[in-house]
Amino acid sequence: MANTTSAKKATRKIARRTAINKARRSRVRTYVRNVEEAIAAGDKSAAEAALKAAQPELQRAATKGVLHRNTASRKVSRLAQRVKTIGA
Repeated sequence: MANTTSAKKATRKIARRTAINKARRSRVRTYVRNVEEAIAAGDKSAAEAALKAAQPELQRAATKGVLHRNTASRKVSRLAQRVKTIGA
Protein backbone atom coordinates (compact mmCIF):
# COMPACT_ATOMS: atom_id res chain seq x y z
CA MET A 1 0.00 0.00 0.00
CA ALA A 2 1.26 3.47 -0.88
CA ASN A 3 2.31 5.51 2.14
CA THR A 4 3.56 8.84 0.82
CA THR A 5 1.44 11.45 -0.91
CA SER A 6 3.50 11.16 -4.08
CA ALA A 7 3.12 7.37 -4.11
CA LYS A 8 -0.66 7.71 -3.74
CA LYS A 9 -0.74 10.16 -6.63
CA ALA A 10 1.41 7.82 -8.74
CA THR A 11 -1.06 5.01 -8.04
CA ARG A 12 -3.94 7.19 -9.24
CA LYS A 13 -2.02 8.15 -12.39
CA ILE A 14 -1.16 4.53 -13.15
CA ALA A 15 -4.81 3.50 -12.76
CA ARG A 16 -5.92 6.28 -15.11
CA ARG A 17 -3.31 5.41 -17.77
CA THR A 18 -4.13 1.70 -17.48
CA ALA A 19 -7.80 2.40 -18.18
CA ILE A 20 -6.93 4.57 -21.20
CA ASN A 21 -4.48 2.01 -22.60
CA LYS A 22 -6.98 -0.79 -22.08
CA ALA A 23 -9.59 1.14 -24.08
CA ARG A 24 -7.08 1.82 -26.86
CA ARG A 25 -6.00 -1.82 -27.03
CA SER A 26 -9.63 -2.93 -27.16
CA ARG A 27 -10.39 -0.48 -29.98
CA VAL A 28 -7.39 -1.73 -31.98
CA ARG A 29 -8.52 -5.35 -31.55
CA THR A 30 -12.02 -4.44 -32.74
CA TYR A 31 -10.70 -2.79 -35.92
CA VAL A 32 -8.37 -5.73 -36.63
CA ARG A 33 -11.22 -8.18 -36.04
CA ASN A 34 -13.39 -6.27 -38.52
CA VAL A 35 -10.69 -6.68 -41.18
CA GLU A 36 -10.30 -10.40 -40.43
CA GLU A 37 -14.06 -10.99 -40.59
CA ALA A 38 -14.24 -9.26 -43.98
CA ILE A 39 -11.31 -11.39 -45.20
CA ALA A 40 -13.03 -14.56 -43.94
CA ALA A 41 -16.24 -13.55 -45.74
CA GLY A 42 -14.25 -13.02 -48.94
CA ASP A 43 -15.54 -9.47 -49.37
CA LYS A 44 -12.58 -7.58 -50.85
CA SER A 45 -14.14 -4.09 -50.86
CA ALA A 46 -15.28 -4.41 -47.24
CA ALA A 47 -11.86 -5.77 -46.25
CA GLU A 48 -10.10 -2.84 -47.95
CA ALA A 49 -12.40 -0.36 -46.21
CA ALA A 50 -11.87 -2.06 -42.86
CA LEU A 51 -8.10 -2.08 -43.38
CA LYS A 52 -8.16 1.61 -44.27
CA ALA A 53 -9.92 2.28 -40.95
CA ALA A 54 -7.70 -0.08 -38.93
CA GLN A 55 -4.37 1.23 -40.19
CA PRO A 56 -4.48 4.68 -38.50
CA GLU A 57 -5.81 3.07 -35.32
CA LEU A 58 -2.83 0.70 -35.19
CA GLN A 59 -0.38 3.54 -35.88
CA ARG A 60 -1.99 5.66 -33.17
CA ALA A 61 -1.64 2.81 -30.68
CA ALA A 62 2.05 2.60 -31.60
CA THR A 63 2.48 6.35 -31.17
CA LYS A 64 0.81 6.26 -27.75
CA GLY A 65 2.96 3.35 -26.60
CA VAL A 66 0.19 0.76 -26.42
CA LEU A 67 1.87 -1.28 -29.16
CA HIS A 68 5.48 -1.34 -30.28
CA ARG A 69 6.11 0.43 -33.60
CA ASN A 70 7.30 -2.72 -35.31
CA THR A 71 4.34 -4.74 -34.02
CA ALA A 72 1.88 -2.23 -35.47
CA SER A 73 3.73 -2.14 -38.79
CA ARG A 74 3.87 -5.93 -38.94
CA LYS A 75 0.13 -6.23 -38.28
CA VAL A 76 -0.71 -3.66 -40.97
CA SER A 77 1.62 -5.38 -43.44
CA ARG A 78 0.21 -8.86 -42.83
CA LEU A 79 -3.40 -7.67 -42.98
CA ALA A 80 -2.71 -5.78 -46.23
CA GLN A 81 -1.10 -8.88 -47.69
CA ARG A 82 -4.13 -11.00 -46.78
CA VAL A 83 -6.56 -8.43 -48.21
CA LYS A 84 -4.56 -8.31 -51.43
CA THR A 85 -4.84 -12.08 -51.95
CA ILE A 86 -8.66 -12.20 -51.60
CA GLY A 87 -9.44 -11.73 -55.29
CA ALA A 88 -6.58 -13.85 -56.56
